[in-house]
Amino acid sequence: MEEPQKPAIFAIRTTIGQEKNTADMIASRAKNFKLPIKAVLAPTGIRGYIFVEAVGKTTIERARMGIKHGKGMVAGEVPITQIEQFLIPKAAVVGMEIGDIVELISGPFRGERARIIRVDEGKEEITVELFEATVPIPVTVRGDSVKVLQKKEKGGEGEGK
Repeated sequence: MEEPQKPAIFAIRTTIGQEKNTADMIASRAKNFKLPIKAVLAPTGIRGYIFVEAVGKTTIERARMGIKHGKGMVAGEVPITQIEQFLIPKAAVVGMEIGDIVELISGPFRGERARIIRVDEGKEEITVELFEATVPIPVTVRGDSVKVLQKKEKGGEGEGK
């Protein structure tokens, strides 16, 4: 008796910027045609590629056929160790410290520059003090709505010279 084939992960090249659309189309096609595709992943850290877990390459080729932005398949399987870093979401506030200078990229204070005065890793929020404000009022924003412009200067050597 033949053993059922195990699913493997394959990479598909896509048009840059169309990764999510391509992944959505492949997923809907797999559902409509009842293809044995287990998962479709379009990680934000990789541009121009998506990953599909399926039983065999031919299944993916059938799902990809006719999709405008699905350019082709990368030869061979992709080991899970190469993509597992994209499966675990990173906290938005990782790497931010008190004293860093940030720019708000969304919300009512968009475009404003501020200094971080508190970091709450549990809630993924930071509290900042806006530079342009007449009265320094602490404003709490989500970590993904700011961009770090300048890291806090380390140490105090060389100051005042």
